[in-house]
Amino acid sequence: MPPKARTSLVLTALAETSGERLTVEEIVSVLRDRAFALLVVLLGLPNCLPMPPPIPLLSGLLLALVAAQLAAGWSYPWLPRALLRRSMATADVVRAVGRAMPTLLRLERWSRPRMTVFESALAVRLIGFILLALSIGLIFAAPIVGQIPLGIAVCLVGLGLVERDGVLVMAGVAIGLLGLALSLGFIWAIVAGIDQLI
Repeated sequence: MPPKARTSLVLTALAETSGERLTVEEIVSVLRDRAFALLVVLLGLPNCLPMPPPIPLLSGLLLALVAAQLAAGWSYPWLPRALLRRSMATADVVRAVGRAMPTLLRLERWSRPRMTVFESALAVRLIGFILLALSIGLIFAAPIVGQIPLGIAVCLVGLGLVERDGVLVMAGVAIGLLGLALSLGFIWAIVAGIDQLI
């Protein structure tokens, strides 16, 4: 695969992997030097559609781990060996990639390297902190649909990092703020309901 292959090509190669199951280690090895940014995209994808628990929780926890390393300035993601051995059905990967591909291809046609301030080491670490906040929002998102704005935001930020497009990053951050506001409202409603019961 060419070093500068676009996200759609990388994800297509991932979906075409032979075998009934795909381990996390195999996924990371396909992502190679862009593992951080593409992991962010992959962790956002399942949350762009209504998903039952515990998918948002698991995505949020994994994203928090990746985001913390990005914020710390690491050049390559570290994942626990037990997690790397975990696998998922290749059919599920194919389904998720297939659903995302039309939108992804449209974004790739529109995106281009711009607002290159986001390529600096300091900006990338700042994005890591932003993704950490979004991951916390995913963990506490309202069931079924509450994670959708956060999933879209995570995907846009990750795609912006891959494509070196600061406009996509900013769009992701804006949608992420909306998603965080919705998550905070959900948490507030729960706390208020418990308080009334007490």
